[in-house]
Amino acid sequence: MTNLKVHSPAPGDLEGGLASLRGDCARMVPHWAAPDRVTARPVPPSSIHGVTVPPGSARLLDAMSEYGD
Repeated sequence: MTNLKVHSPAPGDLEGGLASLRGDCARMVPHWAAPDRVTARPVPPSSIHGVTVPPGSARLLDAMSEYGD
C-alpha cells in the first residue's frame, strides 16, 4: 500500500494575520542560530576595489544637501 500523505514545508494558514506570522516565527526560533556578539572590523581603503559609480550618479549625490540641512 502507498502512503499518499504529503507534508508541505509551507505554513498551512497562508491567509493568517500578524498573530499567525508571529506564531510561525516563534516555532522557527530553535532552528536559527545567531552569534552572541558581532563586531565589525574596519576595512582599509586599499582593500576596497572594483567599485564603479556612473558619473551621473556621482553628480547627483554631490548635488544633494547634507542630512539635516
